[in-house]
Amino acid sequence: MEARIEKIKQQLQSQGYKLTPQREATVRVLLENEEDHLSAEDVFMLVKDKAPEIGLATVYRTLELLSEMHVVEKMNFGDGVARYDLRNDSSHHHHHHLICVQCGAVDEIMEDWLGELEERLEKEFRFAVLDHRLDFQGICHRCRDKGVALPKRG
Repeated sequence: MEARIEKIKQQLQSQGYKLTPQREATVRVLLENEEDHLSAEDVFMLVKDKAPEIGLATVYRTLELLSEMHVVEKMNFGDGVARYDLRNDSSHHHHHHLICVQCGAVDEIMEDWLGELEERLEKEFRFAVLDHRLDFQGICHRCRDKGVALPKRG
């Protein structure tokens, strides 16, 4: 964790920002909850335990800054709530999501299945893909195991 915090600190410094205690507390919460897709309010509630003096506006500003710097990915899964996910150092592209429209669960696909499509886009359209995101909406295995009926496909 400390190595990732140091890397984020260097990213901030390279853009003229400091890793303030409030920003560090926010980053630590994101790292500790890396498996989750936290909203700004979720992050705020968890950061408040570490830094009781921090305000919601500070958390929002920190998340926006980290998003602009591509440290976190700001996502919306169709429920009107922005969620934040740390970008993974080990992968060029962001991971993909399986979003359950029944219970709201979000599962991740860590593999990048779109390499061939990117090559085709480059070849046929001379379009250089820098990043992409793929979200599938459906019914998760947990809901299916509970007997949730699948809607008819049109």
